[in-house]
Amino acid sequence: MQMTFRASRRKILSFLGASALLLGSGNIALAGEAQDQLVEKAKFTITNVAAQAEMDQFRKLLAVAKGVVVFPQVLKAGFFVGGAGGSGVLLGKNEAGEWSSPAFYTMGQGSIGLQFGAQANELVLVVMTEKGLQAIISNQVKLGGDLSAAVGPVGTTLGASTTTNMKVDVFSFAISKGLFIGASVEGSILSSNSDSNESYYGKPVTSQQIVIERTVGNAQADGLRAAIKAAEAP
Repeated sequence: MQMTFRASRRKILSFLGASALLLGSGNIALAGEAQDQLVEKAKFTITNVAAQAEMDQFRKLLAVAKGVVVFPQVLKAGFFVGGAGGSGVLLGKNEAGEWSSPAFYTMGQGSIGLQFGAQANELVLVVMTEKGLQAIISNQVKLGGDLSAAVGPVGTTLGASTTTNMKVDVFSFAISKGLFIGASVEGSILSSNSDSNESYYGKPVTSQQIVIERTVGNAQADGLRAAIKAAEAP
């Protein structure tokens, strides 16, 4: 019974990740095209989130972050188990403040489901610690389990230095129809998408090689990197 449940859960999370990518592109995209579209949509998500009046803390945290994971669409589904999922990209920042090329990821959550009020939402995870970045790069990681996760603060009451002292690995910022919805991501599982990495870079490549070693690149992501840099608070 337990094995059947786990198998069903894996199928649901896989379906959710695939559905988010296909629905985000509007049609079934050819290999490589889906990744291009996802990166382009991630650029607009960063710009959209940073443009919200209450996202001052988001911009401040981004300026001192170690990495960021951007999901242009997170879909909630009401299967017999329940769950939510989406496809996104991870970028890391080096000591010089330069953002890496994107590595592709999927996010899934079973049983409980993300507490979003709408079906499709934009989500950005701001990775604040080296531990958090390395865990996402190295393994399939569970937020709220392997890494501490909290809903990102909004407004102007806290400075970035105060927030980073909370020792939170990942802050989540989610918006729906232009409004911050404070969605918790605890219990969500982030997994590297090796097939998308290969399609985007034209050869098998790991998240470590993309984000840390920076042995590959794709000029198509220049707009996304520029948008993240522009979103950082001065």
